Amino acid sequence: MALAELYTQYNRVWIPDNEEVWQSAEITKNYKAGDSFLHVQLEDGTELSYPVDPAALPPLRNPDILVGENDLTALSYLHEPAVLHNLKIRFVESKLIYTYSGIILVAINPYKQLPIYGDAIIHAYSGQNMGDMDPHIFAVAEEAYKQMARNNKNQSIIVSGESGAGKTVSARYTMRYFATVSKSSSNAHVEDKVLASNPITEAVGNAKTTRNDNSSRFGKYTEISFDQSYQIIGANMRTYLLEKSRVVFQSENERNYHIFYQLCASAMQPEYEHLKLGSAEEFNYTRMGGSTVIEGVDDRANMVETQKTFALLGLKKDFQMDVFKMLAAILHLGNVEIAAVGDERSSISMEDKHLSIFCELLDLNCDKMARWLCHRKIVTTSETVVKPMTRAQAVNARDALAKKIYSHLFDFIVERINQALQFPGKQHTFIGVLDIYGFETFDVNSFEQFCINYANEKLQQQFNLHVFKLEQEEYMKEDIPWTLIDFYDNQPVIDLIEAKMGILELLDEECLLPHGKDENWLQKLYNNFVNKNALFEKPRMSNTSFIIQHFADKVEYKCEGFLEKNRDTVHEVLIEILKESKFHLCADFFQDNPVSVSPFSSTINIKSARPVLKSPNKQLRTTVGSKFRNSLSLLMVTLNATTPHYVRCIKPNDEKLPFEFDSKRVAQQLRACGVLETIRISAQSYPSRWTYIEFFSRYSILMTQQELSINDKKQICKIVLQRLIQDPNQYQFGRTKIFFRAGQVAYLEKLRSDRLRQACTLLQRRVRGWLQRRRFVALRRAALTVQQYYRGQRTVRQAITARNLKETWAAIVIQKYCRGYLVRRLCQLIHVAAVTIQAYTRGFLARKKYRKMREEQKAVVLQKYARAWLARRRFQNIRRFVVNIQLSYRVQQLQKRVEEQSRENHGLLERLTNLASAHMDDVDTIQKLESELEKLTAQKRTYEEKGKKYKEDSEQKILKLENQNKELQEQKETLEIKLQEKTEEMKEKMDDLTQQLFNDVQKEENQRMILEKNFQNQKQDYEKEIELLKGEIKILKEEKTQLQQQIQQEIITQDGLKVEVGQLTKQAQKIPELQKEIELLQTQKLDVEKQAHSQKRELREKMSEVTKQLLESYDFEDVRSRLSTEDLEHLNEDGELWFAYEGLKKATRVLESHFQSQKEIYEKEIEGLNFKVEHLSQDINHLQKLFREENDINDGIRLEVSRLTSENLVIPDLKQQVAELENQKLDLENRLQEQTIKLQEMSNRLHYELERDRTQRRTTEAQNEVDIKEKESLKDTIQGIEGLSNGVMQDEIQDELQSKIKQVTTRLAVEHMDLEEKLDMKDRIIKKLEDQIKTLTKTIEKSEAHVPTVPKEYIGMMEYKKEDEERIIQNLILDLKPRGVVVNMIPGLPAHILFMCVRYADYLNDADMLKSFMSVTIDGIKQVVKEHSEDFEMLSFWLSNTYYFLNCLKQYSGEEYQACWNMKVFKEFLA
Repeated sequence: MALAELYTQYNRVWIPDNEEVWQSAEITKNYKAGDSFLHVQLEDGTELSYPVDPAALPPLRNPDILVGENDLTALSYLHEPAVLHNLKIRFVESKLIYTYSGIILVAINPYKQLPIYGDAIIHAYSGQNMGDMDPHIFAVAEEAYKQMARNNKNQSIIVSGESGAGKTVSARYTMRYFATVSKSSSNAHVEDKVLASNPITEAVGNAKTTRNDNSSRFGKYTEISFDQSYQIIGANMRTYLLEKSRVVFQSENERNYHIFYQLCASAMQPEYEHLKLGSAEEFNYTRMGGSTVIEGVDDRANMVETQKTFALLGLKKDFQMDVFKMLAAILHLGNVEIAAVGDERSSISMEDKHLSIFCELLDLNCDKMARWLCHRKIVTTSETVVKPMTRAQAVNARDALAKKIYSHLFDFIVERINQALQFPGKQHTFIGVLDIYGFETFDVNSFEQFCINYANEKLQQQFNLHVFKLEQEEYMKEDIPWTLIDFYDNQPVIDLIEAKMGILELLDEECLLPHGKDENWLQKLYNNFVNKNALFEKPRMSNTSFIIQHFADKVEYKCEGFLEKNRDTVHEVLIEILKESKFHLCADFFQDNPVSVSPFSSTINIKSARPVLKSPNKQLRTTVGSKFRNSLSLLMVTLNATTPHYVRCIKPNDEKLPFEFDSKRVAQQLRACGVLETIRISAQSYPSRWTYIEFFSRYSILMTQQELSINDKKQICKIVLQRLIQDPNQYQFGRTKIFFRAGQVAYLEKLRSDRLRQACTLLQRRVRGWLQRRRFVALRRAALTVQQYYRGQRTVRQAITARNLKETWAAIVIQKYCRGYLVRRLCQLIHVAAVTIQAYTRGFLARKKYRKMREEQKAVVLQKYARAWLARRRFQNIRRFVVNIQLSYRVQQLQKRVEEQSRENHGLLERLTNLASAHMDDVDTIQKLESELEKLTAQKRTYEEKGKKYKEDSEQKILKLENQNKELQEQKETLEIKLQEKTEEMKEKMDDLTQQLFNDVQKEENQRMILEKNFQNQKQDYEKEIELLKGEIKILKEEKTQLQQQIQQEIITQDGLKVEVGQLTKQAQKIPELQKEIELLQTQKLDVEKQAHSQKRELREKMSEVTKQLLESYDFEDVRSRLSTEDLEHLNEDGELWFAYEGLKKATRVLESHFQSQKEIYEKEIEGLNFKVEHLSQDINHLQKLFREENDINDGIRLEVSRLTSENLVIPDLKQQVAELENQKLDLENRLQEQTIKLQEMSNRLHYELERDRTQRRTTEAQNEVDIKEKESLKDTIQGIEGLSNGVMQDEIQDELQSKIKQVTTRLAVEHMDLEEKLDMKDRIIKKLEDQIKTLTKTIEKSEAHVPTVPKEYIGMMEYKKEDEERIIQNLILDLKPRGVVVNMIPGLPAHILFMCVRYADYLNDADMLKSFMSVTIDGIKQVVKEHSEDFEMLSFWLSNTYYFLNCLKQYSGEEYQACWNMKVFKEFLA
């Protein structure tokens, strides 16, 4: 079929887009061959005429059935937009981060912690085939492990990707999978050591970059070794191209290696004081990037974790401190200041603090180091010349030395890790995990990016060859003719880099020259490759860079620094100084022939296809480029000798946002990592592959009845394909699969959708016709019934007369009485039958109950005597055992006491002296408190005298006020006479008086504010005095708490040991009892089953007897003879006989239901007994284990008891102290009582005086009000003004009195409170000491024969905190999927876990905690139901779980509800 025929209406295509890379569009008009435009409609509704080239039409979109496939190669149309769309759907909508692309696992970084890496998931993927479950990193690891075990062949997992794509995490998870699945049986814990190597290498080799907070700045290949039983026995690690320049330079918003910041964060700890470090902002090498802190990362906690992993690998404290010394020395070296002396010289001050610390840490000569950092030695054949260096050259020499030291330290740590992971046995197979940098291109690319991209070229070549080989094997396995596929071969790029006279060789050649420069090397490249090699280009606008066409993209490299980084040289004089170091680690780094401590040697004896180039002069130094080329060639030899598995990590966005998909960035990475290349190789041949069964089940709708009649499904598929697709080159038949070319599956899907559309229209036509016919028949039937009733009513109206009505009425009355008589007869018969049935059943139940009571009483008596005999026998055995232990223990105890009393006397004397000194200090403090109390009493007296003075002043003022009242009364008479004359004058003066009043009020308010401020100042002074007293009390508390802590620690240890002994002894005693109870339960189970069978037989026999009696007592012929034929017909018509017969049936059904309910009850009891038996057997096993451990604990108990006896001598001293403190307490209480009495008297006096003043004030105001009421309106206003002025004066006086009185009372109250607090503290101290003495005496008395009770174990609860509620709801309700691994095993698991949490909250008796948890669970279930309202699976899952949860709550509460009420509550709960 031609490809242009697929561009029909309703099909969808992909159109290029600037923002989303590709945009989906639907074809609105059929495309014809030769058209230059394609009419499409975009997803936003805009129509477009898209210009197309008939030879290169836009790519078609896959059918919806193929969207979201696990494997990208399963798509019908294999191209870039299809891959991007499939990854986006899985990542954004389905939240799936893993997707297969043939043999590649594409892993997209979610930037969020996902719960898909637990041990349960590991065990779920263990033993599964790669395509059976969803794509996962564990599936790739399982496939590698399985192939290693099946084929006995070494495997390798290659993890690559950009910085920040998740390479390190993916490699870590693969290693964790191997450690979990293949745990060794030995106690060496090799798996833990292998996993522990990751945190160390991350601390030393990872750093923060602009793209990633934990970016690996080196390549790592870890070989995990297995023995013949495929268990881990060791590991080996190889590293590639550490980024040494990061030690001395970091870009903006970047950091140095993590270990430096961890050291600086821990600098204040005492064990690191000798390193003389500070914060990271103080050192040049750690503050260049401007960001010394990573958000959410605790460097100090990471330092503790690094030390733990060092210890786990067996690297001791001495080794760790040596490493930390080297790191601190590098930081101090970076702070050495080099000053310029003129233009050609530089110098370092001998007083430089950091230089002296650097030399002190590495044990170097400070003078030599200061000199040779600023000078260099040039050795010729005739003489040796010392040449000074400029400041820039000296800084470069200093930085080169720091880089050299760090690179040696990094290699040394890796070697020690390999040494810790060595294994004594022979390696059978291994799995290698390669965590290496992906293809990199930045704005400025240097030597590091060149080496990284060179390594990726080699890996891409190996990857292309492997994919090509797998495709060939697949075709050969299916017997399909193999056709040559054209794939991209990047061998020319590799030759350009590593071949003879290539880029690397020219670089090494220029490095050998003494005056070699980057510009000379670049000119050689221009001369050799420009216009001669198509993969090498010269930039148009630059003469300092060059361009290489890599497999992923063009990259422009800047030549500056290539030679220096390739040489990686340090001046010989500085190396000689470091060799002379007395610090062994520093000296060993720079020896001439260092011996590698790694015990590993490669077990692969395979020669490389391309020989490694060796330097012709062995004495010459090897450059970084040649080292990297050699190590890379060894890596490729290793990978070619193994079966590779590929993981490509993708970074979805640059902002590190969770589940955000940037199509441009993803497309760029897919091109760079080779995923699209594998898809292109697959698309050139037969990308779509279906098994015959899958094809038959999917496309059986396209088959005819004649084709379906054939028995062989394989033959049916062949016939159908030959009929549907005319071109035989578009498909091939294999042994088990059908291979399709690109687009053919989409064509079949189009045919299938057309057939389904035709079938749907046919069904709709038939159903609609049937509905219309049914409606017509119903209408016709309704019309006929209406006509029938109308005609009948019309005939009745014509035929009805008075005589007919009377006859019908009489007949109805006769029928009523006859039918009543017959019904009463039948009711009596049924009543007699029911009574007899009830009598027999009640008798049977009563006899059964009586028999059961007798059996239970006898069983209880037998159990009582048997258990008593067993208990006595057990008690006698235990008593003998305990007596023997006590005797032996007491003898040993007496011997130890005699030996230890002499030793402990000295300690007791020292304690007594300390207690005496403490007692003297307490006496001094109490005397100080007494002196302060005397001072306070003196102050109190002075305040009382002041109060008396204020009282006298107030009385005098009251007399003055009375005189003023008399004068006012005299003025009343004069004012009455002059009222008429002054009315006009007063109106004019009213405004002036009001203004004066307002001014007076403001002045009074200001005075009140001043008084309040004075009061606050006095209050602050008193508070300061209170704080001083509290400080003294705290000092006393601290002295007493030290003694209490010592005593409490000893008591806790004693109690813990005794509780454990008591638990073990009691549990050991319960073992025989539990065994016998199990036997009794089994016998009871058998008895219950026998009783159930016997009861079944008896009930059946009694039912048969009752039915026979009923049939014999009831004479059917007599009843028939009495009734006439008409009566029988009437009875049958009304259904009365059948009603009676059904009544008997109901009675029998009630008996049957009662029997079934009893049967169910017995079955439940049997199940409960079985569960108890199993639970008891588990308890017995647990108790046996505990009883075995009892003997190990006895020795520790004996030592603790001996130590407790020695501490008894301290008790009399403590009692004396308690007595003295009690006496002091009584004295203080007496003094307090006296002071409280005095304070109460003072307060009563003050209150009495205030009340008297208030009453006088009220009387005066009442008199004034009476006088004012008698006067006229104008007079009222005048008197009101005068009253206000008088009130203001009185308020001032009373406010002053009250403020002073309040000051006195507050001060006295504060003093009273302080004294009460002191007394409370003394009471608490005395009570604590008394409790401690009591506990000590009790423990000593009960140490010989005390057995504590075993705490009750509460089963069926899950402990949680209130802060964990959101996490429980998130993990258990919101994020849980019905198809999860655990949920499929137990469908009601969420309901049971929620009920366990409810039980725990109820057990704590915390109503608030229970309410909050229930409300959170209800909201979570509602949210899930609303969000997944269209998902039937999720709705059914949570409906069943809510019903389980309600049932659990009802059973736990013990309440019973009716069925209608249950349904009502359930509906309201889900509403």
